[in-house]
Amino acid sequence: MINTLPTQTKIDNSKTVIRNVNQEHRQSLSRLDRVAVWITDHVGTMGFFLIIFCWTILWLSWNTLAPIGLRFDPKPAFVLWLFISNMVQIFLMPLIMVGQNLQGRHSELRAEADFEVNVKSEKETEAILQHLEKQNDLILQILNKLESK
Repeated sequence: MINTLPTQTKIDNSKTVIRNVNQEHRQSLSRLDRVAVWITDHVGTMGFFLIIFCWTILWLSWNTLAPIGLRFDPKPAFVLWLFISNMVQIFLMPLIMVGQNLQGRHSELRAEADFEVNVKSEKETEAILQHLEKQNDLILQILNKLESK
């Protein structure tokens, strides 16, 4: 009696390896790329801001309030401070841009990997739903046969 029921299909158990995009990205970076990412990560922190802020306050305070003979960058121009600040900006700007580009590529890789996982999850969910529908059909057939007895 039960032998006449359709055979149950198996769920597809093919396992695709999920990429570790963080590791892929890390391995693709050159030494200079790592330096750029490190600088980008650290320049954009409150710690770096506080260092620059304190350095500026100390520099300007010393050159404004110290005895005249000990001042090395006279007010109001603070030429040396402006020169050093501009040099820091000139060197940091391209490094930050390179680091942001590298981080952007990493974000794209993560988004691509997330999409792959979502597609795989959708396929697995569809397979589970099909399996449940077949089980439901089999149960209904069994119930109909039991009721017809």
